[in-house]
Amino acid sequence: MDSILVKDKHFVPFIKAEKLKEEVKRVAAEITRDYQGKRPLFLCILNGSFIFAADLIREVDLPCEISFVKMTSYQGTGTTGKVRELIGLNVDITDRHVIIVEDIVDTGITMAHMLETLKGHNPASIDICTLLTKPDKLQVQLDIRYCCLSIPNDFIVGYGLDYDGYGRNIRDIYVIEK
Repeated sequence: MDSILVKDKHFVPFIKAEKLKEEVKRVAAEITRDYQGKRPLFLCILNGSFIFAADLIREVDLPCEISFVKMTSYQGTGTTGKVRELIGLNVDITDRHVIIVEDIVDTGITMAHMLETLKGHNPASIDICTLLTKPDKLQVQLDIRYCCLSIPNDFIVGYGLDYDGYGRNIRDIYVIEK
């Protein structure tokens, strides 16, 4: 695999689709084991998590539901530090076991906002499931129960992650060329 151009930036290969698939299966097996006898609600944060969520939920062997919310704190290649809710919660989560599905947790600001919002709806439990995390960039304390991979603080695209709306459809994950 060679470098690719997404919009006006060059990216180089970082994580192959096969590795992503392997990690998604591992996390799905953990969720299946941990949630036996429960009917979890997967609450996916759009837009970035849609590919991960689709792959994950197909590997989970439990009766479950899925719903979506849309929040953002990014513009271009950087975070704005402010969370905007674009599409809100449209399902009753009272006494439900909720698993938040996110593409990437970097600063944790969006996730902290999401957790605070959901706690006000009295769920039975809330767990975080993320494809990727950037531990060195976290600004808030989070209990991330399910994580496929931890990565350095680099800007990436592919597998649902984007650069200004572009690159989500790339099967592998690429990192910005330095």
